[in-house]
Amino acid sequence: MSDSFYIKILATDHVLYEGAAVGLIFSAPDGEFQVMAHHENVVVACCEGNIKIKTENNGEWINAVTGIGFVDVCDGEVTMLVDFAEWADEVAAVKSREAMERAKEQLRQDKSIQEYNLSRATLARAMVKLSSTPNAPLE
Repeated sequence: MSDSFYIKILATDHVLYEGAAVGLIFSAPDGEFQVMAHHENVVVACCEGNIKIKTENNGEWINAVTGIGFVDVCDGEVTMLVDFAEWADEVAAVKSREAMERAKEQLRQDKSIQEYNLSRATLARAMVKLSSTPNAPLE
């Protein structure tokens, strides 16, 4: 039996990762969730946060940042659908900080419930991206 499984991570606008993996760790509403080979079939909600993928090539963990969505584990294959996904080393701290400030300003203004919720989601996304960037304190 192989110790790897097929994984596909899909954001709304691109495929972040597709291929074999040995492990996947992501944030779920009640804590971190890990998937390994031969995992039982399950559908799990995922939260904004860091994910780690352990590839079978070199056995190292690679890091990414994702938004909300869900993970489907079915018959040895994992599909993660999220609203955004970026490699952790590609997250630009300056752009994330600017997005966070814009979202904070939007929250201060009187808006509709829909606009308020959109601003909250944008703020959460920026804060997650900043948290994955080394030496980028949240202000």
